[in-house]
Amino acid sequence: MQRRRAEICSSYLWQRYRTNHNKFCFFSSSSSSSSSNSNLTHNSFIKSPSLLNLDLPEIWNLHSPKKKLPLSPHYRADDQTAAVIDGISIAEEIRSGIADEINRMKHTIGKVPGLAVILVGQRRDSQAYVRNKIKACQEVGIMSLTTELPDDCVEDDVLHAVSNFNEDPSIHGVLVQLPLPQRMNEEKILHEVSLEKDVDGFHPLNIGNLAMRGREPLFIPCTPKGCIELLLRSNVEIMGKNAVIIGRSNIVGLPTSLLLQRHHATVTTVHAFSKNSDAITREADIVVSAAGIPNLVRGNWLKPGAVVIDVGTNPVEDPNSEHGYILTGDVCYEEAVKVASAITPVPGGVGPMTVAMLLSNTLDSAKLAYKFT
Repeated sequence: MQRRRAEICSSYLWQRYRTNHNKFCFFSSSSSSSSSNSNLTHNSFIKSPSLLNLDLPEIWNLHSPKKKLPLSPHYRADDQTAAVIDGISIAEEIRSGIADEINRMKHTIGKVPGLAVILVGQRRDSQAYVRNKIKACQEVGIMSLTTELPDDCVEDDVLHAVSNFNEDPSIHGVLVQLPLPQRMNEEKILHEVSLEKDVDGFHPLNIGNLAMRGREPLFIPCTPKGCIELLLRSNVEIMGKNAVIIGRSNIVGLPTSLLLQRHHATVTTVHAFSKNSDAITREADIVVSAAGIPNLVRGNWLKPGAVVIDVGTNPVEDPNSEHGYILTGDVCYEEAVKVASAITPVPGGVGPMTVAMLLSNTLDSAKLAYKFT
C-alpha cells in the first residue's frame, strides 16, 4: 500500500512538473525575445520549483476500520474524564442572538439579510445540508433563495447563477454547495462569488487577509470559525498552547491553523505525509481533527488533559443502527473521553456551529451592505 501510494504521488508530481514546465518555458533564436522571457523560465541556480509542482493528492496510508470499533481493553467504560462540548446548545445561543439582531434590523430599516444557495445535482447529503441551512435561515429571519441545477448542467449554468445573485441587492451571501461534479472547475466557480458576498470565506482574498497579521478578512470560513468559537465559549486557553491540526484542506485545516495562530497558539499541521503523526499529536494541548478518516485518532494519540475538536463526519457501518450506519468523527470517541479534558461529540459538536457561523456571516454582510450598526 505504501509503495503504491509513493508511485501514485511520484507520477502525479512528474506530470505536474512537465505541465507547468512546458507552460512557462519558451525558446527563441532572438536574444531580445530570450531576454524578455527570462522571467518566465526557471533559473537553474534556484532549486525551489513552482509551488504548484509541489501539490500532491492527500492519500492517507492508514487501515481505518469501516465498521464500528470495539473499545480498546486499555479503556474501561466508566473511565470518562472529558467534559462534552455541546455544540448544539452553544449554536442555539448564538442563533438566538442572530435572530434578535435581525429583528432589530427589520424594525429599524425594514430590511433583512438574504442568503442564496446554489445546488448542483442530486446528492442526498448535499440536499440534506441545503435543507438544514434553509431551515436555519427561516428560524432566524434570513430570507433565502435556492437555485437547483441538474447533474448534466454545464459550468456556465453555475457561473450564470452566481452572477445573478452577485448582482441582486437583496442577497448578501452566496453559497455554492460543495462538492461540485468533478468535471467542473471548483476554484473558478468559487472565485466568481463576489468578495462582499463570500459568506463561506473561501475567496483567496479572505484567506490571504486571514493569513496576514494586521489584516482582517471580510469573512472567516464557517467551520474553522465555529471551532474557535467552541474553544472560546468553553473557556479553553489558546494563547501559548500547543495546537495540532490534523488535515490541511483549504476549507477546514488551513484556515483553522491560521486562526489558531492569530490567537497566538503554537500550531503544527499533521497531514498524509507526516511521520509519527501519533507522537506529534500527543504533544498537543489542543487537537483539531479534520482529516475525514473515521477513528483515525485513538486514545493513545492524545496527551492527558488535551482538548479535542472533532470536525470529521463519517458514515461507519453499524448493524445495530436503524439505518445500518452511524456518523462518527475522526476521533475514536469512546477512547478519547478517557484521556481528554474536553471533547466535541459527533454528531452534535462542530456541525451545528458551522451553520450558526454561516448565519452570522450573512448577518455581518447585510450590516455592511446597509451600513447598519
